[in-house]
Amino acid sequence: MQRPPQEDYSLKETKPHLGGGKVTGDKLTSTYDLVEQMEYLYVRVVKARDLPGKDVTGSCDPFVEVRLGNYRGITRHFEKKSNPEWNQVFAFSKERIQATVLEVTVKDKDVVKDDFMGLVSFDLNEIPKRVPPDSPLAPQWYRLEDRKGNKIRGELMLAVWMGTQADEAFPDAWHSDAATVSGTDSLANIRSKVYIAPKLWYLRVNVIEAQDLQPTDKGRFPDVFVKAILGNQILKTRVSMSKSINPMWNEDLMFVAAEPFEEPLILSVEDRVAPNKDEVLGRCAIPLANIPRRLDHKPLISKWYNLEKHMIVEGERKKELKFASKIHLRIWLEGGYHVLDESTHYSSDLRPTAKQLWKSSIGVLELGILSAHGLSPMKNKDGRAMTDAYCVAKYGQKWVRTRTIIDSFTPKWNEQYTWEVYDPCTVITIGVFDNCHLHGGDKSGSDSRIGKVRIRLSTLETDRVYTHSYPLLLLHSSGVKKMGEIHLAVRFTCSSLLNMMYKYSQPLLPKMHYIHPLTVSQLDILRHQATQIVSMRLGRSEPPLRREVVEYMLDVGSHMWSMRRSKANFNRIVGVLSGLIAVGKWFDQICNWKNPITTVLIHILFLILVLYPELILPTIFLYLFLIGVWYYRWRPKHPPHMDTRLSGADIALPDELDEEFDTFPTTRHPDIVRVRYDRLRSIAGKIQTVVGDLATQGERLQSLLSWRDPRATALFVIFCLVAAIVLYVAPFQVVALLTGFYVLRHPRFRHKLPSVPLNFFRRLPARTDCML
Repeated sequence: MQRPPQEDYSLKETKPHLGGGKVTGDKLTSTYDLVEQMEYLYVRVVKARDLPGKDVTGSCDPFVEVRLGNYRGITRHFEKKSNPEWNQVFAFSKERIQATVLEVTVKDKDVVKDDFMGLVSFDLNEIPKRVPPDSPLAPQWYRLEDRKGNKIRGELMLAVWMGTQADEAFPDAWHSDAATVSGTDSLANIRSKVYIAPKLWYLRVNVIEAQDLQPTDKGRFPDVFVKAILGNQILKTRVSMSKSINPMWNEDLMFVAAEPFEEPLILSVEDRVAPNKDEVLGRCAIPLANIPRRLDHKPLISKWYNLEKHMIVEGERKKELKFASKIHLRIWLEGGYHVLDESTHYSSDLRPTAKQLWKSSIGVLELGILSAHGLSPMKNKDGRAMTDAYCVAKYGQKWVRTRTIIDSFTPKWNEQYTWEVYDPCTVITIGVFDNCHLHGGDKSGSDSRIGKVRIRLSTLETDRVYTHSYPLLLLHSSGVKKMGEIHLAVRFTCSSLLNMMYKYSQPLLPKMHYIHPLTVSQLDILRHQATQIVSMRLGRSEPPLRREVVEYMLDVGSHMWSMRRSKANFNRIVGVLSGLIAVGKWFDQICNWKNPITTVLIHILFLILVLYPELILPTIFLYLFLIGVWYYRWRPKHPPHMDTRLSGADIALPDELDEEFDTFPTTRHPDIVRVRYDRLRSIAGKIQTVVGDLATQGERLQSLLSWRDPRATALFVIFCLVAAIVLYVAPFQVVALLTGFYVLRHPRFRHKLPSVPLNFFRRLPARTDCML
């Protein structure tokens, strides 16, 4: 498969006109200093009074129309009200202004045709300019005029000014860019918002024992287990080994809970009376708000809970009957863990759940989302391709969403956001999506992904502004495709260099992950539950941050099998080992005297280190220091980005990509599944052979002293005795010199047969002959 040109996917450094060009040295100083300044004409329509009525009652259904050239925005209308209050803001982009007069018209809503009630006009050259942090412009009363300019009855309170996107009215304003969008729901879906993800806790339930259970069948010992339910999470203990009415388990169950706690923990003790039939012996509901919170590894006090039994007859629930059955539990919320909702390889937050355990922040991360260009068409409307793009950025618990730019392949957002940084070894993720919930689209549809970018903070220099255009790469079943480019400005400001350096000596995760570690399978299950909870809670916001967006940002499907990703990881391992392989080849050249001068110098260095062994460690560290200083000249000047060649996306075969995008369980034809299964068996067979070879070498080492081969063990034991006597008598430096010179001997004194120790090792027995 032919590779596409790599330069299409390259990172490009840019030099945008940030913050209006207010630059002092290397750091910008304006309020919105990481974005390009965008000017807007703002119109705040506050209220009206003394409006004339259209009938004898003097009532009217007023609304306001704000018109600037071809752009028209309208407020909501009120029924039968002559003194309405709207308090709505309209924003018109200065780039698209094609008129010299702003008209604000009051109209009366009518079924056939809206009636004109009066207007207020403004000359754009006379409109004042406001720059934050100035206070908001005070609205004024303006007398309405007729179409000829004569004063008529009625007044309108307005505020009109020229401002930028830094204005506090900008996020909630109606934008001329979205003039084609109508409806309250659609307008809410295009505005920029900041979301705070729910605070997640690990809930640990230690099920100890139960007492005085009352099974229905008194003639048999019950097979009892405990089922715990929290929301959509269901976990069960094993069946108790003690066949009695006082069973014991002493088993831990782990859940993920989110504040505010909305659902109780429901525990039910059940008896397995048949393979597919369980009988409830009792249950209890425990509100999470009453559960203690543990910040360290100290055990908490256990507690007995009453069990209630429900008698159900003919589908009707009778009165609950309390009885003496109890369950012994130890329940607490783990505040010392960090609840993982994203992979630790590119996590954006590593703090424990409990705020009392948080350390002070080490800096501030500032992100300017400038623009995108060359976006691919994502949908068709009336036979015309279009894209309604918006960005989502995620770092820590704070998610941000930019406004949606309607029908543009080169959207300009120029929005700036800030996060506190507690650990430099974290990653911020920025994703671009197409809004599919506008223009009367399907409300149950999904927002299409365009691409995403990850930036690791530890790869950034502090107090430097990085302005780059990142390629938006998306992997389809047909191959990798460049969906466009996103233009970002990033700055990481460090408040305390000492605290940041100290962070590098600390564990990556909170200490509870090491004192009481969770298993890999537990972490996978809990991460899945955490992502489900986060996507559900953020989906309940207004406007919602939809499930497909959250799952794409959190890389929910990254653990699924992928032939492409497996090959890429294998190539990464080869790349890591390539340095050791290169050193081995270089040493082989030294031993074979490919370059006699270098080999002689190595002999001299070896002689010096053996005679003066105290120089070995200083020499190694000095060598590493010099290598680091030498490589400083070629240090990366740009942050890393998605690499198609490293990912193997540019050479992946179509069948491999089709398998990667297949659902779980599979929906492909059985013949295709059979071919893929056979291919997987072939790969697994090769891995099996490698693992077996590694086990063989280890078993040969163990057999040296096991007397499995009595002659080989006898030879090795005698050799150890002779070596001990020789090393005891001869000085160590002499032995080291002789050994080194023997290894570095000239090829004239070598032969191509394997060495004696290698021959001896390969003849040692392994347990492969005992395997079926």
